[in-house]
Amino acid sequence: MKYLITGGAGFIGSHYLNVMVKKYPNNEYVCLDLLTYAGNLNNIKDIIELPNFKFVQMDICDEENINKLFNKEKFDGVIHFAAETHVDNSFDNEKLFYKTNVIGTKVLLDASIKHNVKRFHHISTDEVYGSSNNEIFNEKSKLNPTNPYSKTKAEADKLVLEYYEKYDLYITISRSSNNFGPNQYPEKLIPLVINRIKNNEKIPLYGDGLNKRDWLYVIDNVNAIDLIVNKGKKGEIYNISSNNELTNLKVVKILLQKFNKDESLITFVKDRKIHDYKYTMDSSKIKNELGFEAKYTFIEGINELINKEIILWFLITYQI
Repeated sequence: MKYLITGGAGFIGSHYLNVMVKKYPNNEYVCLDLLTYAGNLNNIKDIIELPNFKFVQMDICDEENINKLFNKEKFDGVIHFAAETHVDNSFDNEKLFYKTNVIGTKVLLDASIKHNVKRFHHISTDEVYGSSNNEIFNEKSKLNPTNPYSKTKAEADKLVLEYYEKYDLYITISRSSNNFGPNQYPEKLIPLVINRIKNNEKIPLYGDGLNKRDWLYVIDNVNAIDLIVNKGKKGEIYNISSNNELTNLKVVKILLQKFNKDESLITFVKDRKIHDYKYTMDSSKIKNELGFEAKYTFIEGINELINKEIILWFLITYQI
């Protein structure tokens, strides 16, 4: 099988490639990434020379070159990670988010139909369901996105499902909770907090810090996606979560404790324009149908992340 992995130099995409290129040496993987601010070739440096891997720098919205690439490579499958993802940025640049997340997805879907791609997996987010209070979202829950980022992801989800219904394209969609792990761009909460702690800087926390998220270690998400790509049912959506639901304030306090820092570094700032309280998902479908269970607790994931941060610091400091 030959797969196109879009956004493969980004956070989740690079972790997926670093595992799968080695796990499936008989598969071929073409990593496509525009290398915007959140994409980094260092994320895939350990696999870039392997014989079943290739990197292509390209915009998923570039319809002409995307079709040339599909025609040349004859992909069997597309695994679509590429997206603009940061909620704060989406309020200031809605057009960019719509272009990348909606138009870019459509370009890939059209190319998949035109070039007879057998498999299309789309990476989505729990945020398409909107904020939950006491509700637990399953895959059939109504979508109620509240910010430009989640609205464009919900629109992309609908497009993917339309291509299944209209063209019988073998699609699947995964909606995961908040990912964390090594090499995450520091606009996200956990790497931002770690960087601030290292530099002994104030840690900004929106509102009262009591908004909750279910924290999923990135390797758990990668393994879930692997199951879906290989065993997921045609036209189906799968929620991926880990039941590690914590307030943002609790996350920051845990990180401060890990680095032996005082809570006086926390500073509460004006809340964002729209800030969903929490996203609680039922992920029993992927467990019951595909046998997936998250392996990492939040603390186990944080410990692994911090250990890798320390090793990286040591290598850079001593130029090893």
